[in-house]
Amino acid sequence: MPISHTLADLLLHFARRLPHFARMWWSAVLNLAAQGLEQRHLVAWLASSSNYQKYTIDVGTNAGVWILIGLHDRRLAAVLAVLVTFAAGLVTIKPASAQQWNPFADLTTTNSSSDIGFTRNWQANPPPGYPTLSPANISATKEAIERYEKIVKGGGWKPIPPKKLAGGYNDPAVVILRKRLQLSGELDAGESWMPHQFDYSVETAVKRFQATNGLAPTGIVDKRTRAALNVTSKARLKQLKKGLSRIRQYTSKTKKGRYVVVNIPSAQIEAVENDKVVSRHAGVVGKVSRKTPILTSRVHELNFNPVWRLPPTVVSKDLIPKGRQMEKAGKDVLVKYGIDAYDGRGRKLDPEKIKWRSSMPHGLSYRQKPGKENPLGFVKINFHNGHSVYLHDTPSDSLFGRNFRAASSGCVRVHNVEDLAAWLLKDKDGWSKSQVIAMRESGESKNVRLKKPVRLILTYVTAWATADGVVQFRRDLYGKDGVGNAAGSY
Repeated sequence: MPISHTLADLLLHFARRLPHFARMWWSAVLNLAAQGLEQRHLVAWLASSSNYQKYTIDVGTNAGVWILIGLHDRRLAAVLAVLVTFAAGLVTIKPASAQQWNPFADLTTTNSSSDIGFTRNWQANPPPGYPTLSPANISATKEAIERYEKIVKGGGWKPIPPKKLAGGYNDPAVVILRKRLQLSGELDAGESWMPHQFDYSVETAVKRFQATNGLAPTGIVDKRTRAALNVTSKARLKQLKKGLSRIRQYTSKTKKGRYVVVNIPSAQIEAVENDKVVSRHAGVVGKVSRKTPILTSRVHELNFNPVWRLPPTVVSKDLIPKGRQMEKAGKDVLVKYGIDAYDGRGRKLDPEKIKWRSSMPHGLSYRQKPGKENPLGFVKINFHNGHSVYLHDTPSDSLFGRNFRAASSGCVRVHNVEDLAAWLLKDKDGWSKSQVIAMRESGESKNVRLKKPVRLILTYVTAWATADGVVQFRRDLYGKDGVGNAAGSY
């Protein structure tokens, strides 16, 4: 049922004229109820009001979740939301479910935003957002640095106590949490009449913090979120300064045109055209022990259904140890994984003649044919570099839904890689997303050179701000910021 502007204005006028005690009473009751209400009917009206800003995060139709954050007065917004809903006859009383929070039920019950499926979907399918290396981020990051210098000068923030906090909790730690979120800007400044209460305004502020720190916005202060909250303001300031320096290295190359950027700490890949993100992809980057290198190159070729030529690091650290282990158990690693071994003259060897405990395996080269077990998946994206790294698909996408995605040997795995491949080939006659998918389904091996190479940047940016004023932080995965372990431990 549509909500008229007349009704909206009337309710806004009514809510503002409520006596102070009445506003408190409405907030106390309705903050509890608001989380279980259907809010889709309120989006149009809230967005049309000049007194409010709407920040929505669309996590995909499968998740079916809309998060309203950033409202000018969140407590008033919660009251108005319920008043409008009641007035429009939209509320129906239902038993508590995964989508409704019952304040009288066990507080360990969570809503849909804390489901594992929601978290995985959020991590695997990030919204496009703003380019990490946009020239506009220079001035925005400078402003963020000024803000954080004031925070540091004022003494910073207190650490959040080691306990879980979520909607409905009443705990002294919420007071510390409120102050922490107010200092960094996720929660409006001002005193709360129920400071110990983890209410709707705190929950939405936590969601906003999580979304800008690379965490799924569940609204729950779990171990990872608490660790991110407890990184000191001094450390964050230092990261912002380093981020500014790093972004400056690239902005002369990112003002216009097309480029791909892999931000290693974010474990995300951006396809950018004329300073707009065309698509953003979850990625899997190198382990701490096998770091993805920082480099600039150009994508020049795509290999569809490629042969995997095992890089030296994988041979020495993975294949040979596994071969020795399996040999001891009477099994053959090459037979099990469908890998062929070749000597220095390019002759294919009989797997049974390879003695894994000798020095022989170190002098061989190894290849794996295209197929379901091939770790490159159906496409490999090539660019010239001295590290034997590349971007590629993967036969298993389970890692993309994780918060921590540093698990490769240095190469970068790309989720929904068919979109990136189609974008790279869009200037090539006869190539579209449907053609890319057809190559995946056919299993045909084919090498395709780009009509014009596309710039590729593998970079390491842990802190920056975007043109909308939002400050972003990511874990210091490889410890390059010099701020201690805390900034990389969540």
